[in-house]
Amino acid sequence: MAAATTTSTSKRYDTSKRWYAIHTYSGYEEKVAESIRQRADSLDMKDKIFAVLVPKEKMIEIKNGKRRVVEKRIFQGYVLVQMKLSEDAWYIVRNTPSVTGFVGSGTDPTPIEQDEIEKIQKRMGLEQPKHKIDYNIGDVVNIIDGPFKGFDGSINEIDAQKGKLKVLVNMFGRETPVELDSLQVKRV
Repeated sequence: MAAATTTSTSKRYDTSKRWYAIHTYSGYEEKVAESIRQRADSLDMKDKIFAVLVPKEKMIEIKNGKRRVVEKRIFQGYVLVQMKLSEDAWYIVRNTPSVTGFVGSGTDPTPIEQDEIEKIQKRMGLEQPKHKIDYNIGDVVNIIDGPFKGFDGSINEIDAQKGKLKVLVNMFGRETPVELDSLQVKRV
């Protein structure tokens, strides 16, 4: 029987504070983020695992004629972790339930570039929620509220930031542009 030889494969870890993306099961992002935070606390790893982030943005959604602000995940199935990459920090994150792995080439995690993180944080920090408008230019809609109630028209412009639509309504044999809130119309 041959003696087993052990080879030491020491990885070079980046000891600077960097952001990494980890892949999780979709829908478990919040649970994973909370688990990593708790594990970092309980295992006294706050000096290596600094922040855990589930990228979300606020959007205005219209459901049943009511407008409400909802938070939507920007990247389904991903959580961002700011950490100093070391064997023990990597082990803690990698072995958190519902984590399927780090994003990177091969087995090594690849840090996210700082400008990319800044773009994500800027997108998350927008105070003005975006309107979710499920219409396209050219769609025919029926006006259900306001002085033009009952008229049909086609969408000419969409202002998603303000949640407004410009609808061309046929009145007196001419198409007249009418600016409406996206709540004031429904699909024909």
